Amino acid sequence: MNIYFSCSITGGRNDQQIYKTITNQLLTSGHIVPTAHLANANIGELEDELSPAQTYLRDCRWVEECDAVVAEASTPSHGVGYEIALALSLKKPVLCCYQKDIRVSKMLTGNTTNGYTRLEYASAEELREGLENFLKSLKIE
Repeated sequence: MNIYFSCSITGGRNDQQIYKTITNQLLTSGHIVPTAHLANANIGELEDELSPAQTYLRDCRWVEECDAVVAEASTPSHGVGYEIALALSLKKPVLCCYQKDIRVSKMLTGNTTNGYTRLEYASAEELREGLENFLKSLKIE
């Protein structure tokens, strides 16, 4: 399955280890993750090589081509919110993960759009389990 992973880049990198946990699980399970590089500690330097227009076009194309989106939303990010909305407008299933006791936008926590799943987690194990359950629930043709 082609999974688009979405996370904060310019909004902060405090959750970089969590991003690594998610992308490692997706890749280890055999999925294609064009955005796995977003979990790298030096992502800011890598992304600076592209113009904003190039990044926008590339990321929109990746969302259009994916089977599903997994977004980690614990760190606020305009880009993550945009990518979630884009995916839902394209009828792509979305898993929005965030840490328990973190204040997350009500636009994400209150969303009841068909195909949108929220996962609040308190540990890496809960995150891995919730991610696995989401992937098993997908019926990609």
